[in-house]
Amino acid sequence: MMIRILAACLAMAGAAHAQKLDKKTEAALDAAIAGEHRSDENRARDQFRHPKETLAFFGLRSDMTVVEIWPGTGWYSEILAPALKDRGEFVAAQFSVNAPYGYQRRGLGAYLTMLGQKPDIYRDVAVTTFGYPYDLKIAEPGSVDMVVTFRNAHNWVSDLYPDGHFAPLAFKAFYDALKPGGVLGLVDHRWSDPANEDPKAANGYVSEARVIALAEAAGFKLAGRSELNANPRDEKNYEKGVWTLPPVLADGENDRDRYLAVGESDRMTLKFVKPE
Repeated sequence: MMIRILAACLAMAGAAHAQKLDKKTEAALDAAIAGEHRSDENRARDQFRHPKETLAFFGLRSDMTVVEIWPGTGWYSEILAPALKDRGEFVAAQFSVNAPYGYQRRGLGAYLTMLGQKPDIYRDVAVTTFGYPYDLKIAEPGSVDMVVTFRNAHNWVSDLYPDGHFAPLAFKAFYDALKPGGVLGLVDHRWSDPANEDPKAANGYVSEARVIALAEAAGFKLAGRSELNANPRDEKNYEKGVWTLPPVLADGENDRDRYLAVGESDRMTLKFVKPE
């Protein structure tokens, strides 16, 4: 019994050490997460997305150059941009103005509008393009300390890009942009069993094994996994896929309370490193 207790204590101590933030970074993150620029709706998702703990797990420092891939509506950008504003640099790798899908072009426009509406926070944000197959230079080669991407990997294996080549190109783009020793931090909806996952991820879920294989094929080494964003209540068997759950609630009022009780999806949280 004593051996088990000691092992558990050592594991907890190791986890705490791995997630320790320096004082300047912690202060910058705390201020960004508590900032008045964040809506009540976005704050309500902190309980599912654990932004401070997730970024600590990835090893964020406020003096880094960080690229966020496909930042969507800017949920994480609202935290990363102000946290990096004084000592680091934040880059948003967005859709192209000629992106193949209308929602992508609309998303780009909404994101740029968000940046323009709060210039005191977002004035220094650099916007680059990440789009298949030609716009893959998200930053100068070897210039970035960290690349992060949230709930995007399933798109790269989907029918959105049916020739099957986008996922390897995506991870190669991240690898090329990072400095030796740089970090790729990835969160996505997790399918439990790679043996029976949908190869096109039409339900929005992808297995950890598949993501790890793609990253390692690009040259990355897996540096850690975390259960920070796990959700065992997610049954992963919804007719409308992961979008049945909040925040999308694709089924509308049908079983709404049930899905709200489940919360957001079960998610993998993976940290990769580009070898020195």
